[in-house]
Amino acid sequence: MFYVLRFINHMKKILLLASICVVLLIVLGMTDKSFNLNFLKIGKTISVEEAKAKASKFISENLVQPGTPVDIKNVTEENGLYKIDLNVGGQDISAYMTRDGKKFFPSVMEMEAAKESSEGENGAEQKDIPRADVPDVKLFVMSYCPYGTQIEKGILPVLDVLGDKIKFDLKFVDYAMHDKKEMDENTRQYCIQKNEPAKLTSYMKCFLKKGQGTEEACLGEAGANSAQVASCVKAADAEFKITENYNNKSTWNSGQYPPYNIDKEENEKYGVQGSPTLVINETEAKSGRDSASLLRTICGAFNNPPEECNAQLSSASPAAGFGEGTGSGGSASCEN
Repeated sequence: MFYVLRFINHMKKILLLASICVVLLIVLGMTDKSFNLNFLKIGKTISVEEAKAKASKFISENLVQPGTPVDIKNVTEENGLYKIDLNVGGQDISAYMTRDGKKFFPSVMEMEAAKESSEGENGAEQKDIPRADVPDVKLFVMSYCPYGTQIEKGILPVLDVLGDKIKFDLKFVDYAMHDKKEMDENTRQYCIQKNEPAKLTSYMKCFLKKGQGTEEACLGEAGANSAQVASCVKAADAEFKITENYNNKSTWNSGQYPPYNIDKEENEKYGVQGSPTLVINETEAKSGRDSASLLRTICGAFNNPPEECNAQLSSASPAAGFGEGTGSGGSASCEN
């Protein structure tokens, strides 16, 4: 999933202007029968099989990590272009190519859907959240969900600024979509927060840079007690039947995903459906995933906002998945 996201973001950065042009042309082609895109054919039209091979080679060599599976499922002609239905790393995607095989476009944007999404997100940021002297902030995530890690990177600077002016708890969605490694990491973070809460943000800053394989180094960097964490993980695994449920597929959510029950009661209480879900003062809140938007959203839940709410934080959305840098915003989530 992470590599798929990198594929999409990389394509958007390289082909943003070209994609916008093609989207507009496709929309015109769909709405005006007298309009066609034949002028996009710069050279000789290649066959469907040639287009399939060319797209597969281009994506594999330029847009994804080595070894990421790329399956071209179908190539059809649509509005003067080749529409390519493919699966990258387990994720279905549609892309477009000019029929001479010289230009490749990552996607077509549905203008009405984008408008509704933007209006919904902007409206949600203004949602009336109950106020409190010390706002209670809960963030529900899956530790390997790229959108969960995205908002975590956005909220960490907010936690640094607000400190004990708020009560913050990292919570976990009650099922795992990213296999056993996610369940193990959820439990590790749960245990750090339970026993050494002051060490959690330091651990997260380290872990979110590279993810799997950095756990022990990040525990050391945060100054966390590794032996205590390991003991807690073992106890929590037994108490909440984490590995037992993973091994017993009859317990899985719709037969697809294993349950993760550490925060099950709160998932049910707040109607959590996926990662990320932000709950402030007992109310689900929608916010941009950049630090400035999250600070604004949380500060709107104070009876009397402190001076720290005037801090100037980044308004750039962090990149989804592990790693540094910025990416596109939005409201995508890991959800069954």
